[in-house]
Amino acid sequence: MVVSVRHTARRCPAAHPEDPTPCPGPLAVTVLDATGAGADGCEHHGARLLASLDRGRVYPLPDAPDQAAAIRVFTAADGIRPFCWIAGPRTDPTQLSRAENRARNNR
Repeated sequence: MVVSVRHTARRCPAAHPEDPTPCPGPLAVTVLDATGAGADGCEHHGARLLASLDRGRVYPLPDAPDQAAAIRVFTAADGIRPFCWIAGPRTDPTQLSRAENRARNNR
């Protein structure tokens, strides 16, 4: 089942349309992909977006209430699986979090 959620006042531009979670806070970061395209987001959706990108980057917004938000997003994204709102078994390295892949490689 695919859930379609539109960007509203309660959801930031970094929220994926299929991610059903609301924004828990204000816009705090910009997440960029490998080509430089990006979206501003709350910490929650910024981390989920960053986890779903290959070679993504995160920067604090200049007027963000807390400039450490980008560090928290980067740290959180490490343990989040790409497209974490999609249910199902995950065995391929591209389906696992960066932390899970590091743990697998260190065995």
